[in-house]
Amino acid sequence: MIATAEKPVRRILDKAIAGERLTPSEGVTLLESHDLAAIGSAADQVSRRMHPEPYRTYNVDRNINYTNICTAVCHFCAFYRGPKSDEGYVLPREELLKKVAETVALGGNQILMQGGLHPKFKIDWYEQLLHDIKSAFPEVNVHGFSPPELHHFTKVNNLSIHDVLTRLKAAGLGSIPGGGAEILVDRVRSELTRGKVMTDDWLEVMRVWHSLGGISTATMMFGHVETLDERIEHLDRLRSVQDETGGFTAFICWTFQPDNTDLSHIPPVGSFEYLKTQAIARLYLDNIPNIQSSWVTQGLKIGQLAMNFGANDMGSLMIEENVVAEAGTVHCLSLRQIREAIEELGFQPRQRDVHYNLVSPELEKRAIDADANQAPKQLVQLA
Repeated sequence: MIATAEKPVRRILDKAIAGERLTPSEGVTLLESHDLAAIGSAADQVSRRMHPEPYRTYNVDRNINYTNICTAVCHFCAFYRGPKSDEGYVLPREELLKKVAETVALGGNQILMQGGLHPKFKIDWYEQLLHDIKSAFPEVNVHGFSPPELHHFTKVNNLSIHDVLTRLKAAGLGSIPGGGAEILVDRVRSELTRGKVMTDDWLEVMRVWHSLGGISTATMMFGHVETLDERIEHLDRLRSVQDETGGFTAFICWTFQPDNTDLSHIPPVGSFEYLKTQAIARLYLDNIPNIQSSWVTQGLKIGQLAMNFGANDMGSLMIEENVVAEAGTVHCLSLRQIREAIEELGFQPRQRDVHYNLVSPELEKRAIDADANQAPKQLVQLA
């Protein structure tokens, strides 16, 4: 029993600790509560029940943004550039492959590859991109193309999402990141963006990918124009899809970073709200096995504290990150700092892959040695 919580909150927390599913109204009650300690303690208990192993994990990958050209207008995004902008770019193929090579040399086994909604590239361009990467680096997982990109491909190519995903999977796409979710409620999406996938189609991309045997992550960016009810509606939609497919391996949430965006007038929510929301996500998403800490937006100390608020994974040692950095938020950690943060909590730090399997001791040692010899300038998350 959690003695510090108010009676209604305590009842809900005890229910979650016992492994019972929370209702949407119970989720909202928790979000309305200010009892951070009790909510965090419950999330930690659930996390330890789901992950009794003596270690906590992290990944080594690189966020490669192959283009910033985008036809959508997202008021929260400081990264994108319109198709006619002089600041738009498409990475040359040789430069992109060099980034992958650098990632491998640093002990990475994955790239997170995302871009804008480019108006001209056909699907064969993306198939060739995947072929070039997998031909040169067959051992590297391509965690690529968010649901907004993939839905955009259907429009540009006049293909079904099933055909798009089947072709990309055959070309070497390994898994899909949960980017572009923001809040999966159409009212919120309509206020935040124009020309971007809406809720049902975002979820359908994931359903179809999972039906093809693929895995993906799920995300939430909160603290902007959504209500608390809509925050829970987002979690509930993810939980429902997971009930159907079982294809989500992890959930990652982070707070909206307003600097340099069209929504810079919105006051940023702080670490209190971040920790509370992540902890509630752990309690609510009873069928998604892993929760990642978002140190890349919260910094080292809050990112570490998040491991006591429901997270079992420190996310990625981001070798490169561009999207959040454009909004003025740049937290850089070395692999040593990530591993020490885990050790300080009493766990063994272990490197994992996208499936949350531990990597070989040889690969883990390569990453540790590379970090000791030449610590990367920047290291990531946002899978």
